[in-house]
Amino acid sequence: MDESLRLYSYWRSSAAYRVRIGLNLKGLAYDTVPVHLLRDGGEQHQDAFRAANPQRLVPVLQHGGHVQRQSLAILEYLDETWPEPPLLPRDPGERQRVRALALAVACDIHPLNNLRVLQYLERRWQVPQPEREEWIRHWIGEGFAALETMLAGDPATGRYCHGDAPGLADCALVPQVYSARRFGVDLGPYPTLVRIEQACLALPAFAAASPDAQPDRPA
Repeated sequence: MDESLRLYSYWRSSAAYRVRIGLNLKGLAYDTVPVHLLRDGGEQHQDAFRAANPQRLVPVLQHGGHVQRQSLAILEYLDETWPEPPLLPRDPGERQRVRALALAVACDIHPLNNLRVLQYLERRWQVPQPEREEWIRHWIGEGFAALETMLAGDPATGRYCHGDAPGLADCALVPQVYSARRFGVDLGPYPTLVRIEQACLALPAFAAASPDAQPDRPA
């Protein structure tokens, strides 16, 4: 039975970055299949990739003959299939907290800054790049302000988002901080987020998942 893992990824995709972190934390070997989101109008729109994901989004994880979609669903699949080390706590209340933190990024911050949203603003409404980037900074700032309060004010926060072991929420947070830095967001008001990010980046699993470490990163 084929148990190989293949990750359809783009080096700078925040969602793919999350899954790379999760795979690395689990110590799982995988093959990267690059999907260039800009070349030739976006390789995600080609028929071959649309067959794997009708949403035309990365990441997609192929595990043997099974195709997995949606980054947080993929991460929970990894956690259920390879339980150690866990990405989610065992206690239901703690699991809810970690999921809520991850979803605050994946559902409330990232979608507003997704490539297809920015392309729509540009192509349909002719929004200039400076205004598009201000849009990005505004919505990241809104989300980060809430996350900073949620994390700084909760004794469950430890070295990482939840306690002293990295998990699902850290898989979501670190790529979003990378994106914030890319677009010049002032991170001064979010010391807890930056502290957690720096603790994560010191771990090999996070360093190896970084966009700058990916095989499809442009020279």
